[in-house]
Amino acid sequence: MLTLKHILPPKGAIETTGDVAVPVAGLTFDSREVKPGWLFFAVKGTQTDGHEYIAKAIASGAVVVVCEVLPQEQPQGVTFVRVANSSLAMGFMASAFYGNPSEKLKLVGITGTNGKTTTVTLLYHMVNKLGGKAGLLSTVTNFIGDIEVTATHTTPDSIQLNRLLAQMVEHGCTHCFMEVSSHSVVQHRIAGLTFAGGLFSNITHDHLDYHKTFDEYIKAKKGFFDALPSTAFAAINTDDRNGRVMVQNTSAKVSTYSLRSMADFRCKVIENHLDGMLLSIDGIEVWTRLIGSFNAYNLLAIYSAARLLGYETQDVLTALSVMKPVAGRFEHMKAPNGVLAVVDYAHTPDALQNVIDTINEIRTSDQRLITVVGAGGNRDKTKRPVMARVAVLGSSMVVLTSDNPRFEEPEAILDDMKAGVEPASVGKALTIMDRREAIRTACFLAKPGDIVLVAGKGHENYQEIKGVKHHFDDKEVIADVFKSL
Repeated sequence: MLTLKHILPPKGAIETTGDVAVPVAGLTFDSREVKPGWLFFAVKGTQTDGHEYIAKAIASGAVVVVCEVLPQEQPQGVTFVRVANSSLAMGFMASAFYGNPSEKLKLVGITGTNGKTTTVTLLYHMVNKLGGKAGLLSTVTNFIGDIEVTATHTTPDSIQLNRLLAQMVEHGCTHCFMEVSSHSVVQHRIAGLTFAGGLFSNITHDHLDYHKTFDEYIKAKKGFFDALPSTAFAAINTDDRNGRVMVQNTSAKVSTYSLRSMADFRCKVIENHLDGMLLSIDGIEVWTRLIGSFNAYNLLAIYSAARLLGYETQDVLTALSVMKPVAGRFEHMKAPNGVLAVVDYAHTPDALQNVIDTINEIRTSDQRLITVVGAGGNRDKTKRPVMARVAVLGSSMVVLTSDNPRFEEPEAILDDMKAGVEPASVGKALTIMDRREAIRTACFLAKPGDIVLVAGKGHENYQEIKGVKHHFDDKEVIADVFKSL
């Protein structure tokens, strides 16, 4: 069994009291999970302060406490480690506890506002298809090789993260692809990990409820690249003006990809249809089942990462040509009468704009676009009117509805959204609070050939109301409605 001295953070502790040779059987920052012989991290969170639960952790058998402030009472037999930042220490100590698993994998992270899930998921499938064995850490799900593990956060906490990576190593994985959220960077969830590469997709309006300003949001994303080692690659989308900002202080080797300008990896959309796209990637034409310029960026990011990982061009393009859309990302369904429904996770103004623009590029003049969209509760309120405005300006008709209201009143969220609808466009917008009824109404309003976009929840199979997750799947609702069309 490992002892405390084997997992102390590399920069050491400010102060240690007790036996550093004490064996450590497990790690946690949740006092309810503590077992005899475990180490407890007292972490200051956004809702609670772990320092308030030190006594409870010790009562449950904790033999080591890592904290920022030493408690007045320090029982015999318990070792206390005072550090400057418990979350940061937890990242490095969790990595050491699980044998530094990220060093035994080619770990690639992607950060950005949109496109993370599609990119990591398809990279996971690609490496498996090309003879490797990959793990996946995403918003939708996690995979240890081919074993699926439920995802609870975009990026797990550092203990869970290292445990998953260690299991990947144990199962013979060669690679791991993971989404890196802005929250995970500032909360030090990825501290102590060794990345083989990082990808930057784009950065748009999101998470300002947490980061407060757009500059802070950019700094959070940039922090991922600042920490990359010189042995890693950093591939950035230079069509986003913040792409270059991301790598200003990185030690990694920088590569670029673009649809609009000169770059190390280039792509051009030649044809765009509802059943796929014809792309030219580095001068070679490839047909893909994914559609829209936003997916062209995702595919180019995947191509760039695969090439930088050492895979051959032709092998990568062949694999791209058979990739299927990720769950809840521009998935489409067709009713017997010809109405087409598109389900997409778009929950930011930019993502919604991309999906609407893609549909408008493809649909004919006699096909209407009816968009169903809401906004989540207890999240960035400033994007609500913007999303409504984007939907109304780009659609023939819009149904504003509930998303995941969480602990907010749906009426208040919808009032925020309606503030973004210009007086001249009020006639195009309906408000139906019940999401099921909103989807039904949109489908029944549609004529044969029309397109119904249901945005915001994508792969999610629940609706969160007052802390309770109720089963709700947009695709199931649409399929049920389509039976009666």
